[in-house]
Amino acid sequence: MPPVEGKVRIVPMRSDSCKEKQVKAWCLYDAGNSAFATTIMAALLPVYFREVAAAGLAPNSPAALWGYTSSLALLIGASLAPVLGSMADIGGLKKRFLLVFTLLGAVSTGFLFTVGYGDWMRALALYALGSLGFSLSMIFYDSLLPHIAPHGRIDEISSRGYAWGYLGGGALLAANIAAVVLLPGGLGARLSFLSVGLWWITFTIPLMVLVPEPVVEVNGAVEGGHVLTRGFGQLAETLRNIRRYRELLVFLVAFWLYNDGVGTIMKMAAIYGAEKGIGMLHLVGALLATQFVGAPFSILFGKLSLRVGGKAAITIGLIWYGVISFGAFFLERAWHFWVLAIAVGMVQGGVQAISRSTYGVMVPRARTGEFFALYDIFSKFSGVAGPALFAVLTQLTGSTRMGIVSLILFFAGGIFLLRKVDVDKGMNEAGNDDGSPKRSDRVRA
Repeated sequence: MPPVEGKVRIVPMRSDSCKEKQVKAWCLYDAGNSAFATTIMAALLPVYFREVAAAGLAPNSPAALWGYTSSLALLIGASLAPVLGSMADIGGLKKRFLLVFTLLGAVSTGFLFTVGYGDWMRALALYALGSLGFSLSMIFYDSLLPHIAPHGRIDEISSRGYAWGYLGGGALLAANIAAVVLLPGGLGARLSFLSVGLWWITFTIPLMVLVPEPVVEVNGAVEGGHVLTRGFGQLAETLRNIRRYRELLVFLVAFWLYNDGVGTIMKMAAIYGAEKGIGMLHLVGALLATQFVGAPFSILFGKLSLRVGGKAAITIGLIWYGVISFGAFFLERAWHFWVLAIAVGMVQGGVQAISRSTYGVMVPRARTGEFFALYDIFSKFSGVAGPALFAVLTQLTGSTRMGIVSLILFFAGGIFLLRKVDVDKGMNEAGNDDGSPKRSDRVRA
């Protein structure tokens, strides 16, 4: 690794770095890694674990073990993220770290093919490694966005990435569900796990080949082996001076609040539907519908942000989420669940995409790895308060209805804080008034 020293500054990439082929390569990665989120995290592996890998355990043990493992992977990833992000900035390692953690996630997922009856320890270990790879790889994927987005198109490119992710994750999930139905003895599920690993690696290749590493220019010299030390030092400096980025911090708190509501709907929807007597076929079908509805509506949100600004686009999505939470209070029939799932698909990707790009324009260009690591931590821990409130209200009232409608509080609080964010001022605080993708978040006439 080349020696590094002095104050790090980013050197603008060559003009060809913003060409469409590089944008497409970046978006294709989302189509690949989203298969892990759909097939492994949401749909097939949890069921396979409960019915096959954890067969023979006490009735409540599979769910508890799954929860512990998910939490442990989350905590490890959150602990490693900040210093890895700093190291990536200091050493120009974004793509290398992206590849390392992609391989960790994809290979671990592929080895789930070997899990059979009673192999619950192996299943949990591989799932934990896969989740860790998925989580950490997303930091370095997201950190490339401000560097590859052409001038004024960061919202559009972020939205396109989510759209392609919905299509990729949804298409492979549909194929894997068909394999589970058609192939006997759990073979379909095991092959689906292998397919996710191969799919993920395949869609990583274009990014590794076509998207350039953001070039870091430094002064002086320190041995490359000290990148780890410098990474810790850079992180400590950021934490000491974090108040310099007031607008970004207010946005992070707003994001933490409203994303808690978004995440709770994603996590609790199936349980809520099942409690209302909705069958498994309808639950899985609605999940697929959300994926395919999410693709075009993510693109539409990117276009909407160009008309009204990113903050306004996010606010519209959060108001719609409030309507969904209120509507879920009256859910009784399977078709109600389908309507709500489609409604979620209309805003889920858009809110997440524009949140990522709005944050991206307020991040110092030379430290996108470090700051997107903070974004990842806020994203991970925004899934704590919502499910807890849902559980408490469900226990106190004896019904999940009050739990689901209470999520309106998270969306309202997020909108309140979001209104206090001045994105243009945040860009200036980050030193992004020259060479960054620019846009004003004031509503246009």
